[in-house]
Amino acid sequence: MRIFLIHIRDPQFYALPAKTRAKNGNIRVMGFPPIGIMSLSAVLKRAGHECVMFDQANPETPNDVIIEEIRKQRPALVGLSFLSTTSYPYAKILARQIRQADSKVRLAFGGVFASLNAQLVKLQCPEVDFVCRGDGEQLILDLIERLDAPETVESLTWAKDGQVVQNPNRTMERHLNQWPFPDREGLPLDFIESMPLDVPAVLSMERFTTMQTSRGCPWPCIFCDIPVFNEGKWRSRTADHVVEEFKHLQNLGYGAVYFVDDHFLLQPKRIEEICRGIIDAGLTIEWGVEGRVDSVCQHLFPIMAKAHCRTIMFGIETGSQKVLNRLNKEQTLEDVESAVTTAKKAGIEIVHGFFVVGTPDETVEDMRATFDFASRLRLDTFAFNRLCVYRGTPLWQEYVKRGLVNDVTDWYKFFKCSEIDPTCLPGEVINAERTAGMRRLFVYKLTHYPIQIFTLLRRFFRYMPVRDVIYLIVKPFLGKKQGQTKAEALSRSVEHGALKDTAAELTQVSDDKLEYVINESKAERLRFQQEAKK
Repeated sequence: MRIFLIHIRDPQFYALPAKTRAKNGNIRVMGFPPIGIMSLSAVLKRAGHECVMFDQANPETPNDVIIEEIRKQRPALVGLSFLSTTSYPYAKILARQIRQADSKVRLAFGGVFASLNAQLVKLQCPEVDFVCRGDGEQLILDLIERLDAPETVESLTWAKDGQVVQNPNRTMERHLNQWPFPDREGLPLDFIESMPLDVPAVLSMERFTTMQTSRGCPWPCIFCDIPVFNEGKWRSRTADHVVEEFKHLQNLGYGAVYFVDDHFLLQPKRIEEICRGIIDAGLTIEWGVEGRVDSVCQHLFPIMAKAHCRTIMFGIETGSQKVLNRLNKEQTLEDVESAVTTAKKAGIEIVHGFFVVGTPDETVEDMRATFDFASRLRLDTFAFNRLCVYRGTPLWQEYVKRGLVNDVTDWYKFFKCSEIDPTCLPGEVINAERTAGMRRLFVYKLTHYPIQIFTLLRRFFRYMPVRDVIYLIVKPFLGKKQGQTKAEALSRSVEHGALKDTAAELTQVSDDKLEYVINESKAERLRFQQEAKK
C-alpha cells in the first residue's frame, strides 16, 4: 500500500543556496529533520508498504507539488504530522487543498497538538478522516490494515453518521527498541545544525540529524504539555540500542546529532553505558541533549564530554526563585548554577540556557534579576522568549478557571500571557526590559568571559559570512529595526520573539481569512529572499 507522509512546519526554516548542496545532491536546510514521519516511514517500509515523505522545509516540494503528486500517485492514505498550535493553521489549509484535489483519498492528522485536541480538531476539520492520538508506530500499521473498519483501531478519532467517535486509548508502549531506526535516507534533504535549535546561524556543515532515545518527562511545569501527552511517564530505549543507532548514523556519514528527548538526563547507569559504548566503538559524532538543572547525572558530564557530547541545553527559565516557584519548576537557583558550572568544568563546549519573560506575577525587578543572573552564569548561548499559553498545559487550565480563556472557543489559539493575564507585566514593559537586559548581558559576557565568547564566535566564523557574525555581536545595541536578520546566534530574543508573536496572532485568525494571510506571508518571504540574493 502506498502512503504519503507530510511534515507541516512553521515558516522558520532556511534552505541554503543551491551552490551549497550536499555531495549527494540534496538541498541543505538549517533546522531539525522531521523525525516523526521518518520513524513512521521506517515502520511502514519494514511492514512491506511504500512510503513517500514530504517536508515543508523543502523549497522544491511546495504544497502545489505535493498535491500534484497525490493526484498522480493516488496514495491510500495521506498523513499530515505537526507538533504545535502554531503549525495547525498550515495543516488545516493543506488538508483542505488536498481534499479539493482528491475527494477520495483518506487524510489523517497526527502529532502532539492533534492528539491533545482530537475531537475538536475532527469537528473543525471535517475534511480530515482520522485524527491519530499518541504514539504512531503501531497505530499507523493498524489503520492502514483497517481503513474501512476504523472502529477497531485504538487511539483513533473519526466520524460516523456525522458524529465524532473517540476510540479507546491503546496501552502506552514501553518497549521502544522494537521499532526500526528512522528512515533518514527516504527524504531528499540534508540538514545543517543551527544554533540554538532553530536560529539561522550555522554551527557546523557536518551532516546533521536528530535521535530520540526516550519519551516523556514527569515534571509538572505549568507551561508544558509533555506530561499530559505522555501520561506523566518516561520511557527509554536501552543503551545498546542507542549505541547501535550511533554506529548506523556514522556509517551513513552523519557528523552531528541532537537528542530530541524531553529529558535525557535521567537514569545515570543508562547514560554511562551509552557514553562508554560510544567511546569503545570509536565513534566521533558530536551530540547534544536537553535536560533539567536538578539532574542527578551531573557527575557524568565529564564522560559525556569524552564521548563527544558538545551541547547541553537547560531549561533555566528565570533568575527569580519566586518566578521559578510560580512556574512549578521544582528547582532552585542553586541547582541552575551548579548544573551550568559543572557542565563547563567537564568540558561541554556549548551550554545553552532557555529563559522565559512575561510570567504571571513577574515584576520588573524579577526580570532584571533574570538578566543579571544569566550574565553571571557561564552560559555560551541563551534565549529569552515571551511566555505563552496553549491548551493541554496546567497554565491553560488555570486560565480557564480564571475566565481568561474559553476552552470552547479558544482551544486552537495560542496566547502571549501578557496579553490576557492582568498579573503579567504589559507587553511594552516586557520588551523594553528585555532589550535593556540583553544589552547589559552582552556587555557583561564580552568583558567577563572574552575567551568563552571568542571560542564560540570562532566556530561561527568557520561557516558564516563575517558581516553576519559582526551583526550578531552588535545587534542588541542597534535598537528596534524592521525586517528579519540573517544571523542571530547568541540570542533569539529579538527576531525569534517576533516570530512567536506572529505565530500567536495567526492562530487567532478566523478560518475565512487564514488562507489569505498564509498566502500573503509566503509572498512576503519570497520577496525577502529575492532581495537578499541581490
